[in-house]
Amino acid sequence: MGFKRDFVWGSATSAYQIEGAYNEDGRGLSVWDVFSHEEGRIFANHNGDTACDHYHRFRDDVKLMKEIGIKAYRFSISWSRIIPDGTGKVNEAGIKFYSDLIDELKENGIEPYITLFHWDYPYELYKRGGWLNPDSPKWFAGYAKLIAERFSDRVTHFITFNEPQCFIGAGFVNGDHAPGLKCPVRDTLLMCHNVLKAHGAAVKAMRAAARQPVKIGYAPTGTMPIPETESENDIKAARELLFDCPELDAWVWGVSWWSDPVVLGRYPEKGLKKYEKYLPEITDEDMKLISQPIDFYCQNIYQGVYVRAGDHGEAVRLPYKDGIAKTAIQWNVTPECLRWGPRFLSERYGLPVYITENGMSAHDTVSLDGRVHDPNRIDYTHRHLLELEKAVDDGADIAGYFHWSLMDNFEWACGYSERFGLIYVNYDTQERIIKDSGYWYRDFIQSRSFV
Repeated sequence: MGFKRDFVWGSATSAYQIEGAYNEDGRGLSVWDVFSHEEGRIFANHNGDTACDHYHRFRDDVKLMKEIGIKAYRFSISWSRIIPDGTGKVNEAGIKFYSDLIDELKENGIEPYITLFHWDYPYELYKRGGWLNPDSPKWFAGYAKLIAERFSDRVTHFITFNEPQCFIGAGFVNGDHAPGLKCPVRDTLLMCHNVLKAHGAAVKAMRAAARQPVKIGYAPTGTMPIPETESENDIKAARELLFDCPELDAWVWGVSWWSDPVVLGRYPEKGLKKYEKYLPEITDEDMKLISQPIDFYCQNIYQGVYVRAGDHGEAVRLPYKDGIAKTAIQWNVTPECLRWGPRFLSERYGLPVYITENGMSAHDTVSLDGRVHDPNRIDYTHRHLLELEKAVDDGADIAGYFHWSLMDNFEWACGYSERFGLIYVNYDTQERIIKDSGYWYRDFIQSRSFV
């Protein structure tokens, strides 16, 4: 059976990781600007001030996208580039940058997919309490309304949040990411609730302001349980583990806690019991707002954990095999995660599923012949896509795949020490080189596309 005729083949980036121009043309500061300028926060004290200089080089970057043959490009908008203080005055220079990028993509036959928020929260709003502030959903809805007003004449696919588990978990639970805090559980659960309300408020605002019918999704992340065998018991155990609610010390990394309210209109009962002591007030009105209908569901998936059913049917996590393949960032290579995770998500949520991030960091270098040979990334991507194709054959409604990432970039706390791109970036000269994997991806897309 294989991938559908209208399957979307793309690649993805985020604003702070590639744009640079952090203080140009009226852009306001984000929490990542402040965090990365603080000594000792980022590997080798790197920052995103220049990054890939995409702000000045986007036209050439779009040409490279076309050469690779991607059909869709998922990028995020820097909230503080278009509204420097997070609310209030609009920065028309920032609007123009994204408008020109959209036009360039459309002229080259590439469909833009806009992510509203990929972690770079406006610093001025952070100083007002950020996601703890009860007005934060209204702030985000106002921003979303502006995006719809200015861009929905040409863009039809929007994603509200990227990986809320990470920007709350790494930003406010373990403190590894901006703004680098370790907050009480009560505070982070309130942040979660406000983020979910902000999602719903944005969906409402965008639909009301859209200049044509638009499709809206949401992009959480998670580690996908993989059944050890295809026995009914192992599959059941893996499915249940995926949607279980972790213990309190790991609550933020759950899948169902972040996704059930959005799609099903309710928090999972097990989580309500486990976290009861620390939960904010949750009203019926809140849940109605959070569960505004969306058109598609996204998941960022990089790895999985192997599971078997125990004696009583419970999920038993299995140790990874000795010598298991790892990426450069030391993530385990578990291709089956792209079969079982999307299948379970499709079954539970009943929406078309996009894989909005999947890829690997590798030890890439420019060889003596001037090219970047990355056979390990080709193998990783090929294995994962073959597993995703099995999910389709299993009956999962898989709508598209976005490789992370289009180009090497600022990899958050790791700075420029990790390379995930299909395109190599020389950070000294800003030279771009399409890696072997970029050309392989082009050929794979062509092999799976229908005229």
